[in-house]
Amino acid sequence: MARLFGTDGVRGLANAELTPELALRLASAAAVVFTDISSGSDQAGSDQAGSDPTRHTRRPRAVVGRDPRASGEMLEAAVCAGLAAAGVDAIRVGTVPTPAVAFLTADYRADFGVMISASHNPMPDNGIKFFSAGGHKLDDEVEDRIEAAMDEDHIRPIGAAVGRVIDAPDAGDRYRHHLTEAIEERLDGLTVVVDCAHGAASELAPLVYADAGANVITIHAEPDGLNINDDCGSTHMGKLQAAVLEHGADLGLAHDGDADRCLAVDSTGAIVDGDAIMAILATALAAKGRLHDNVLVATVMSNLGLHIAMREAGITVRTTAVGDRYVLEELRRGGYSLGGEQSGHIVVPGVGTTGDGLLTGLLLMARMAATRSRLADLAGIVTVLPQELINVRVADKHAVAESPAVKEAVAAAEAELGDSGRVLLRPSGTEQLVRVMVEAATAEQADAIARRLAGVVETAGA
Repeated sequence: MARLFGTDGVRGLANAELTPELALRLASAAAVVFTDISSGSDQAGSDQAGSDPTRHTRRPRAVVGRDPRASGEMLEAAVCAGLAAAGVDAIRVGTVPTPAVAFLTADYRADFGVMISASHNPMPDNGIKFFSAGGHKLDDEVEDRIEAAMDEDHIRPIGAAVGRVIDAPDAGDRYRHHLTEAIEERLDGLTVVVDCAHGAASELAPLVYADAGANVITIHAEPDGLNINDDCGSTHMGKLQAAVLEHGADLGLAHDGDADRCLAVDSTGAIVDGDAIMAILATALAAKGRLHDNVLVATVMSNLGLHIAMREAGITVRTTAVGDRYVLEELRRGGYSLGGEQSGHIVVPGVGTTGDGLLTGLLLMARMAATRSRLADLAGIVTVLPQELINVRVADKHAVAESPAVKEAVAAAEAELGDSGRVLLRPSGTEQLVRVMVEAATAEQADAIARRLAGVVETAGA
């Protein structure tokens, strides 16, 4: 059978693949596994016990949040029912960003957290992801235990041992305070246009940026359950670019549906991607002596221009496979200070346990304020090499990637490019596709080599 968990939790078409019945079973199984993991520990209490919604109980507890897509209401009810049926209190925090659930899991000293979201996916999709105690993403072993527990019979609690569903009205304020405490500079004088993607950050993002002193102009912040990510947010940035120019703003920030990502637009309307944002933040941390071992963690998809810029700045780039979980693993392994993806998923372990789009936006603006620089000037540290990406559909992606003909073609392309470019050929993590990416000194060369390689892949995969 195919593994239920993907690269970022369990996702699917809501009410067709991801049904309330599946959500209930998944939540109950997770409750069993996390209760076993935390058994014997007393998690009751909080540093702010006066506002702790579960301070009088000693049952295991889980923070439950969601993004505003319509199916989230249905799945939230199923998840809370599954947790309660397994004897776990569900602390329901409402519509909040994914990083808020990670933070609140630690802040409420919960045994685990649950986020219901499909991130940047279209509205009909939804997903369920879990955080362990402390707000960390799960490793494969824990996910496998949850899947196994779904097929097992468990003794259900009765009477007073049944879990409760408890609303936490202070959740948003806790997260908001956490973010504003994370930067040292005020943002007074900066005007920012924020595209909230009609998503989970629609209420909090404008408040957080205003708290820090910025003049905030908000677009796409009217979620109705159906319009999340609809021609807006970090995957559709044209309207944000136009708004920045229209208002003469210093910058624009684009979040995705669950606000774990952030991309930017400078005052000229040019997009500033995750690579440039990482370069800006890495040099900022290095200047303060806070970039551990002078290392930045990025995935293999980051542009060669980032590597060149960091090398010139005396910063080492450690690369991982594609996916934020691999970035997180490397950050934790080396105790590093910063990592992320070209897509705008940036992780700062000293402040949070997962990618946080609102935190990224704050840190980016704080660097502008501290240096009194335009974003375009800061982003200029990275000269992006032209990149061409072609997805080739094949019958067996792994066999194609190991094909001698494909390997020979890749070696020839690498020899042609030398130090002025690179080739990345990798199987898709979710589809029968092979992704062919080429970076070169010119767009024409990148396109020509990518097309040539794609042809070899297509022939091998026929």
